[in-house]
Amino acid sequence: MTVKFFDTADDALLKFAVIMARYGDGWLFCRHKQRTSWEIPGGHRESGEDIDTAARRELYEETGARSFTLQKIGAYAVCTEDAATYGMLYYADVRELGELPPEMEIGETAVFRNLPENLTYPLIQPVLYEKTLEFVRTE
Repeated sequence: MTVKFFDTADDALLKFAVIMARYGDGWLFCRHKQRTSWEIPGGHRESGEDIDTAARRELYEETGARSFTLQKIGAYAVCTEDAATYGMLYYADVRELGELPPEMEIGETAVFRNLPENLTYPLIQPVLYEKTLEFVRTE
């Protein structure tokens, strides 16, 4: 499995919005109610939904973020021998968190100064994290 980044991608290919969210002096991660591992906020784009709208919705649903700025970092693909799945990676600067929506699948959020060790997607999330750090350094 590899992760590749692109300057542009056909909007129709983008299935996921993933948001590296800065809050205070760390990064927001979330934990699904049925897992013990941590993940970067994000998820599937809904039918007919703009990818930017999907990113804003997922950030709220998975972290409770109420006030934030959002910037596109770029498109990426997770490639296996059989297929490629495309998404858009974002950077968010979160100013205010509210309660997690109780009807959603996220059980808790936490702020980490660095990438947590127990990741849900350990082959993908470190690559997205490093790409975000590069983006923040050049901003």
